[in-house]
Amino acid sequence: MSEEKENVGLIQVIKSVSASMFGVQSSKNRERDFTKGKASHYIIVGLIFTVLFILVLVGVVKLVLNLAGV
Repeated sequence: MSEEKENVGLIQVIKSVSASMFGVQSSKNRERDFTKGKASHYIIVGLIFTVLFILVLVGVVKLVLNLAGV
């Protein structure tokens, strides 16, 4: 059987990045990412997720400090 090289879709990239951020990436998906995915896609989505994570943390800290009256 000849396996065609399929591109990894945006939803699959988002799922892979989010799973790897939590440390639950399966070896099957990791293999797919390394063989069929483009590194630039994973880097861009990873950077976006990191920025969103930092913004959520800053928002939560500001909310807690505001509720505490500080």
